Amino acid sequence: MSNKIFDAILTQAITKVKTEKQQKIVESAIQLFAEKGYSNTSTAEIAKASGVSEGTIFKHYGTKDKLLLSVILPFVSELFPYMAQELIKKTMSENTTTFEQFLRSLIKDRVEFVTENREIFQIVVKEIVYKDELKKELLPYALANIPPIFKKVLEEFRERGELVDLPADKILKNLVTFLGGFFVSRFLLIDDFNVSEEEIEDAIQFVMNGLRNPQNNALE
Repeated sequence: MSNKIFDAILTQAITKVKTEKQQKIVESAIQLFAEKGYSNTSTAEIAKASGVSEGTIFKHYGTKDKLLLSVILPFVSELFPYMAQELIKKTMSENTTTFEQFLRSLIKDRVEFVTENREIFQIVVKEIVYKDELKKELLPYALANIPPIFKKVLEEFRERGELVDLPADKILKNLVTFLGGFFVSRFLLIDDFNVSEEEIEDAIQFVMNGLRNPQNNALE
């Protein structure tokens, strides 16, 4: 599977369309959303790039919002669970013996992933924040697929005595809240995604100070 989320979305979207016109519309929409941003892309531009009329776009998708959903949802619903599992396999290698190592590997992997796909992530993040319809469509998929995978990892480290004695779902909620803010804030507030090694280490230590088992601190 390609490392580029853009390629993955494109592949999934194309497999879902029924006609050649729909395929061209989807391809053009993804290209323009990535290059110009969703809000700055008009249906007229998509129609021109795909060689169809605006009426054809409205006939197949109704609105630009629904066109965006048709592009993103196949990826989220079908590829995201697979990618999450692959991420766990990658970060939980034989060299990963502590939660801090797992967290460092996880954050670095996601920083690299988002950096490679910053254009499409910027679109998704901003639209999720400002569009309730997109939020309602996407969040259920994420909530249904993230917890089971990551809870198992957290439970394992908690049983080893590395993490605070809290239910795995509570630990996960706090972890997702912090890491979500760490990534999303760069698109909404900073409008950039240049993350230094120092920032990554600061984030890791911030999380560890909150989740590390206090008994481990006493033994150090």
